[in-house]
Amino acid sequence: MEENKTQQKSILGNWWLPIRKWFYPAWFIYEISICFYDYGLSVYSYFMEYHNSIGAFGAQALSIFCGVATFVICTFYLTVPACMLLFKFFNTKNISDNPVEERIKHYL
Repeated sequence: MEENKTQQKSILGNWWLPIRKWFYPAWFIYEISICFYDYGLSVYSYFMEYHNSIGAFGAQALSIFCGVATFVICTFYLTVPACMLLFKFFNTKNISDNPVEERIKHYL
């Protein structure tokens, strides 16, 4: 029981506490946007391979539309909710009462 009462200290100190609620969601947006950009580029390349069967203009239009749609859908449905959850998690007054925080404190 006593181990549950002790509050773990951040290795970066108290100055890090107000910054991390903005840093982690911003860092997550950056990292995931790069991945989703790569997904969109892969979709674009995939459809551009079929320019012989649907024509050059059709393949270009389909490739651009599907590549952009992949990026937008992934960003809207995955990145935005995850960043909002991260911000809400780190914006709480006392994160130490949360059992999830104890498990991820080592990494964050």
